[in-house]
Amino acid sequence: MANVVQIAVPKSNSSIAVPTGLFIDNEFVPSVDSKETIKVFNPATESVLCEITAASEKDIDVAVASSRKAFRTTWGKNVTGVERSRLINKLADLIERDAQTLAELESLNNGKPVKVARDFDIGDSVGCLRYYAGWADKITGESIEIDRKTKVAITHPEPIGVCGQIIPWNYPIQMWAWKVAPALAVGCTIVMKPSEITPLTALKLSELVKEAGFPPGVLNTVPSLGSVGGAALSLHKDVDKVAFTGSTITGRKIMEAAAKSNLKKVSLELGGKSPHIVFESADIDQAANWAALGILYNTGQDCTAGSRLYVQDTIYDKFLAVLAGKAKELIIGDGFDEKSGGGPVVSKGQYDRVWNYIEAGKKAGARVVCGGEKRSTPGYYVDATIFADITADMKIVQEEIFGPVLSVGKFHTEDEAIALANDTTYGLAAGLHSTDAAQCHRVSEALEAGTIWINQYNLLYNNVPFGGKKQSGIGRELGRNALDEYISVKAVHWNYGEKLDWPL
Repeated sequence: MANVVQIAVPKSNSSIAVPTGLFIDNEFVPSVDSKETIKVFNPATESVLCEITAASEKDIDVAVASSRKAFRTTWGKNVTGVERSRLINKLADLIERDAQTLAELESLNNGKPVKVARDFDIGDSVGCLRYYAGWADKITGESIEIDRKTKVAITHPEPIGVCGQIIPWNYPIQMWAWKVAPALAVGCTIVMKPSEITPLTALKLSELVKEAGFPPGVLNTVPSLGSVGGAALSLHKDVDKVAFTGSTITGRKIMEAAAKSNLKKVSLELGGKSPHIVFESADIDQAANWAALGILYNTGQDCTAGSRLYVQDTIYDKFLAVLAGKAKELIIGDGFDEKSGGGPVVSKGQYDRVWNYIEAGKKAGARVVCGGEKRSTPGYYVDATIFADITADMKIVQEEIFGPVLSVGKFHTEDEAIALANDTTYGLAAGLHSTDAAQCHRVSEALEAGTIWINQYNLLYNNVPFGGKKQSGIGRELGRNALDEYISVKAVHWNYGEKLDWPL
């Protein structure tokens, strides 16, 4: 058995017990061949929370073999949809029961406010599991008429098999749920690789998987460096599908590995540099609220972050002043302070990355409207930073920053706004604000993104598909469409009456 650490909860006399081993066959175990560990940090204090076992390539082999055995014996096509639904609902109940503990652990490891993790991330994750639990016994094939007198074709939607799931650090619990729920609903087994930066809640959730009653091997958890665990899963010849959320650069490596190994199915939810357009007819106060949410929610660490804002020139100065006021109202502070609406960025590496972009924006001549100054206190805090008067060639306009940094430019005509918005290699999301219904329809049709928000931003729902165009990814999560990512359709041609004459 692997060790368990006690992590102290700030402002209380309590602690959270976290297993530090690999979760394989419903047990927490040490590595089979390595003593390597991963240091886990608290981004609010810059201190080490604990060290956990780092999975090796051989550990990935063990986890995959465990999931393959479960797929062939106790899960896969061996369990009814009704039973899969029952277990997923039970898991949702347990997460809801432990929501406060999970939220505190998420805040300690990721930095986001406890209230945000509990009320939004975990609340949505419980809903996601229950949504797909509802689908588990409703996945049906069809009979297709060929010739009613002699033959029929029947389709069987079958679970694709063993799935490697690689999740990011910005929404550790929510991305876990988005991946796990549809895969379990159709009958797949899972080898889960959480981010090496935020592995703690995935380990804690693994305890609940066992408590819910899932058979051993249905879900194995293997924290590891991406270059080890992620690469091994992508190249593994006994993994049938890889689902990944993260950077476009890593997504390309996963596609390459899938092609070089067994041509496994791949779904990718990748980066974004999402445009947000405000037309002169918009409700300025409301549009500013949504624009602030679009870039500042989760301290800007969001693949859909509305990081490029284009405002019609007739309201540009007025809108910018209102938006700056909104940004200054948000308190970015310690996650255990109820006043905090945002926390630190997740790591020293991310902190340095964001500040490099802020300095690049200044050097390029963008005007700092607010923020842009470092704090002198500990913690990886970055205050809301707004750049105005941008040009298309600036680094802060072209590249994904993944922090609370907004670039604001102006446009004159609708066509110009659309051209500016679509001038990117990404296509994950986009938003627009207007009270002109015809304009809303025209612009939403013209924007090149997988998700378009009109007079709102950054809201997703479990029953609505989500995914990107261009270099923002392949496939869809959420909604009925996500089930297709984990299904292989078998067609059975049944001849019951036709006689074949031979030779031809």
